[in-house]
Amino acid sequence: MPFFLIRRIAATLPVLVIVALIVFLMLRLAPGDPAAAILGDNASSEAMKNVRTQLGLEQSIPVQFFQWSARLLSGDLGESYFLKQSVTGLIAQRIEPTLSLAALTLVVTVLIAVPLGVLAAWRHGGWLDRALMGFSVLGFSIPAFVIGYVLIWAVSLKLGWLPVQGYARLEQGLLPWLRHLILPAVTLSIIYVALIARVTRAAVAEALTEDYVRTARAKGISEARVLVRHALVNAAVPIVTVIGIGIALLIGGVVVTETVFAIPGLGQLTVDAVLSRDYPLIQAITLFFSFLYVLINLLVDLSYLLLDPRIRY
Repeated sequence: MPFFLIRRIAATLPVLVIVALIVFLMLRLAPGDPAAAILGDNASSEAMKNVRTQLGLEQSIPVQFFQWSARLLSGDLGESYFLKQSVTGLIAQRIEPTLSLAALTLVVTVLIAVPLGVLAAWRHGGWLDRALMGFSVLGFSIPAFVIGYVLIWAVSLKLGWLPVQGYARLEQGLLPWLRHLILPAVTLSIIYVALIARVTRAAVAEALTEDYVRTARAKGISEARVLVRHALVNAAVPIVTVIGIGIALLIGGVVVTETVFAIPGLGQLTVDAVLSRDYPLIQAITLFFSFLYVLINLLVDLSYLLLDPRIRY
């Protein structure tokens, strides 16, 4: 185990370096100029040159990369071109809404998708199974922003049950926090419930055909225990894998959802940074998301050791 952890952590470093290099090059080679975004299109060429010099953009791309890398290794992510604040501070301010939305979506998704998938596998070919398959197709087919706008229209504007947009921090109370996150979490959950329920159904349906399940039933063990203790536990590896993938996709998916519901999280910060070509901010957020992806994959791999004792690293 310790050697596995060391190998995995060592393997993540080249991944993060490659991601950082690709993002850095893509930003520098893509059309657009941060100086023009700051000063406007009518600024003089001399003013544009002065701003570019202040930002260090007049230097060659390799020099810019090595300077940025040196600051990164010392823990300095730089300063936002437009907000004139530390990038580290901006990410710290915006991380709570994003993690809150992702965590609530994950809880809602797992609580609905796993039991639904198990029941569909148990009633394989029945109405519940067919309904789940139909829901899966719908869940994958409808874009998240469409679901979000429909929920805002129906639940917030017509019924007035929940706030239309915005975010309430946890320090303002659990109820306001929850009321602002329910609609965004449901918007994202519809897609991931469809994904995870479908994988759970397939994995549990296969486990139910195994000899150990027939043996358990022959011993007179209750059907609920057969489903949970024997079928679900033995089908857990692929389910956990797809949940891990879903978390990684979820973190990327919050960008659209935060924009629809005007949640001041990392997703909306990313959109603002891209529109204003705020290089330090885009690079830092990309590295942060990449680190989260790597960490989630590592945790999923480690969970295999607990779920299946036959797996050894």
